[in-house]
Amino acid sequence: IQRRHKPAPRTPPRPLSLPLTPPTTKTAGRIPRRPPAAEPPPLNKPPRPAHTNPHQAMASSLLTTPSQTLAPTPSAARARGSSPPAAAQVSFSSPRLPARRALRVRASVAIEKEVPENEAPTTFLREDGSGAGSGSVRERFEGMIRRVQGEICAALEEADGSGKRFVEDVWSRPGGGGGISRVLQDGNVFEKAGVNVSVVYGVMPPDAYRAAKGAAKNGAADGHKAGPVPFFAAGISSVLHPKNPFAPTLHFNYRYFETDAPKDVPGAPRSWWFGGGTDLTPSYLIEEDVKHFHSVQKQACDKFDPSFYPRFKKWCDDYFYIKHRNERRGLGGIFFDDLNDYDQDMLLNFATECAGSVIPAYLPIIERRKDTPFNEEQKAWQQVRRGRYVEFNLVYDRGTTFGLKTGGRIESILVSLPLTARWEYDHKPEEGSEEWKLLDACINPKEWL
Repeated sequence: IQRRHKPAPRTPPRPLSLPLTPPTTKTAGRIPRRPPAAEPPPLNKPPRPAHTNPHQAMASSLLTTPSQTLAPTPSAARARGSSPPAAAQVSFSSPRLPARRALRVRASVAIEKEVPENEAPTTFLREDGSGAGSGSVRERFEGMIRRVQGEICAALEEADGSGKRFVEDVWSRPGGGGGISRVLQDGNVFEKAGVNVSVVYGVMPPDAYRAAKGAAKNGAADGHKAGPVPFFAAGISSVLHPKNPFAPTLHFNYRYFETDAPKDVPGAPRSWWFGGGTDLTPSYLIEEDVKHFHSVQKQACDKFDPSFYPRFKKWCDDYFYIKHRNERRGLGGIFFDDLNDYDQDMLLNFATECAGSVIPAYLPIIERRKDTPFNEEQKAWQQVRRGRYVEFNLVYDRGTTFGLKTGGRIESILVSLPLTARWEYDHKPEEGSEEWKLLDACINPKEWL
């Protein structure tokens, strides 16, 4: 991509261009709504708002939002075992900001640039006693997420049956670490599937620390200016959007964080925690599929604590709530964050079990539904529900909104969005219809088991 050295003219940004599907027939239907319950607190802890710890908030943002960089060169993006496609058709794009304006946005929070790499290293960790070769939680978690990424991509390629391979981008971070992004588009089964891993570490710059803290501008309770905050963040994140309206969308994310005391600020202890979850977003309610999905999540949770599934299922229902619509994004699953109340090895094994349950929870549903016949109205309804998915991610998702506000790499930030979506004015499905049943379940969460 050729980039000009002079500032672009200040022209109004172009509106998003979304492909439209044929309109649907609609009639007004009313669904009783009840407000969502408050988000449950983490286990054995007093209630607290999410990410009250500024170190945690910043580390989450650094993990879920890759840093600002130029798009990788064509040689850096390649299919595993094949040559890169000529071009990728993506409906969601962002207007390019004028150079001066973009500079002001990036200056609000300093984030290191990514560097495209030709191939993935054996490990993103350093040999420093707590990284490569140490047997640490960091090393074991990285090994787990990279293994799971390979297993899931191979399973999805086989299920897609198109012969297409995931296109892979590898990037490194000068301060420490890097990541691997893999995307499959326009397959036989999957419209868009992304499976990404990242392992990043170093220090949070003072501006980023103060932005995350949001309190005193000096960033320190005792009046001293806060210095850089050492951190480590690793995770795997994926969103899978099938073409068939009867095949559900899946999202999963599992992550591990560490932060240390800010330099020159005494009394801030070192901390670590796990977070993540897996959730299902269908366009049509097929109870057999939803019950299967939730039963696999419960089996994974019950191996460690029988209270995990009911707690994390409710947390998932409450987290993926679209406030301005008064409905959930989908039919839930499990979700947890800031989890450090148990033995570290136990929680590492729990995250490993949950990540390993993705394939048995999802692929049997895909195999049953990928060839189900559908009509234009059913496809249009899928696009309407995709619109809800976009709304949640752009308005409420913490990683997405942080990246958009701080000038992150747009292709990485928006990788979770579908290729196509639809917004129809005042759309209300007919009461009692299959579309109405799905919406009712999104408004009033159910116990599936």
